[in-house]
Amino acid sequence: MSEKARNASMLRRDAPRRWPRTALFALALPLALMLADCSSADLDQASLPLSSASSASEYADMTPAQRREHERLVASYGGAYNDPELKALIQQVVERLVAASERPDLKYRVTVLNSPAINAFALPDGSLYVTRGLLALANDTSEMSSVLSHEMAHVIARHANIREDQVKQAVLVSRVISDVVNDPDLGALAMQKSQRTLASFSRGQELEADAIGVGIASRAGFDPYGASRFLTDMGRSSEMKSTGLGGSSTTPDMDFLSSHPATPERISIAIANARQYAAPGNGERDRTAYLSAIDGMVYGDDPKEGFVRGRKFFHPKLGFTFTAPEGFSLENTSQAVLGATGSGREALRLDAVRVSPDQSLAQYLSSGWIDGVEINTVETLTVNGFTAATAIARGDQWSFRMFAIRFGSDVYRLIFAARDLTPELDQRFRAAASTFRRVSSGEAESVKPLRVRVVTVGFGDTADKLAARMQVPDQHMERFLVLNGLDAGAKLKYGDKVKIISE
Repeated sequence: MSEKARNASMLRRDAPRRWPRTALFALALPLALMLADCSSADLDQASLPLSSASSASEYADMTPAQRREHERLVASYGGAYNDPELKALIQQVVERLVAASERPDLKYRVTVLNSPAINAFALPDGSLYVTRGLLALANDTSEMSSVLSHEMAHVIARHANIREDQVKQAVLVSRVISDVVNDPDLGALAMQKSQRTLASFSRGQELEADAIGVGIASRAGFDPYGASRFLTDMGRSSEMKSTGLGGSSTTPDMDFLSSHPATPERISIAIANARQYAAPGNGERDRTAYLSAIDGMVYGDDPKEGFVRGRKFFHPKLGFTFTAPEGFSLENTSQAVLGATGSGREALRLDAVRVSPDQSLAQYLSSGWIDGVEINTVETLTVNGFTAATAIARGDQWSFRMFAIRFGSDVYRLIFAARDLTPELDQRFRAAASTFRRVSSGEAESVKPLRVRVVTVGFGDTADKLAARMQVPDQHMERFLVLNGLDAGAKLKYGDKVKIISE
């Protein structure tokens, strides 16, 4: 068993409770697993993170099953993000794309999801979903149109239907081998091989959707090179995100087995596709209208769902806060709060589970939900007035300092992982756990979300000066450049519009 699998098994017995997004965090240990959970930037990756009510008109042409699937997806991504100007622009773009598509008879319903993730996907019934995180990354209408036309292409080519049939067949084969041949290992091997086949099949689907999408966008009058520009920025964003949590970019082998082609490959093919329709510089981009539509859009975590500011995680709705040790970067994901150091040698996870009031937290830590617990290290304590317990667990190459803190009806698990758990480092972990506390109603009400702010470049403004205005926890210049599709050393022009992030 690999190190990754061994450490994954340490957490297998008691998965975090799944609940509404208002109390939903994410996490995975060790660092390799943690980063695998939080590095999604590919189009169509159906990661499931959040809830909101949709208008009755949205359901008018849906079957009950389609409505349930729509509600599940919208809820898993934090609900719908409602902005009239943005919605109007998207509707205009979709109408143009539909008219220029191979199937102008098809109808589409677009939902903007209230999620900072960079994601978009389509359902067979023509429901298209795009996150506000993706819209924040795009820089003009042609880039947004490339995403929407790509998703429309999946519907036109019936990829979702084909993929569903393939998955059902793969599951059936593995079950037959496991049940009839009575060999679970052989069944698992068959499923693994089927997954490899599905991954390869999906690569072909993605490239086909790219080609169809570029054609639709070009015929609709949009700059066909918007796809290659957006894919470039998406790749840069993904790389920045993974290195920001002490990780590295996906290896070529892992990328080959993923459901999407390598970003460099998609960029080169997207450029070749665009050249079939127009030379660079042709086609509508309409940066001004696009930036106007996203000006003021919420960026990053929605404070209602918990958010990160530097090393601090703050959840005003649940009423608690926590500060990570010096050197950690944090990310709030759909099931937990994740953290890591730049070296990749330390990581943390914060999530919540239900533990019976009759069971003490010391008993819970010793109950076997994580392997390798050293029973002699289990101790009971209080953290800012809350009942808690702590213990150490050790794996082959990672050691864990664990805390269980009873807060309200839930127990919060704060798990620190280290390659080398020295006494000094263990003391830092203990000090960080002691920052877990209740927040006052005044603190909760004072929280404001970060937003995309479109500003005009003035005399003397440089990338350095504008990046310094970014209210982000780290990598100010890198984030400014990626957000605006700029290369390092880019010169800004007086009067240009650029995006920054601030309250």
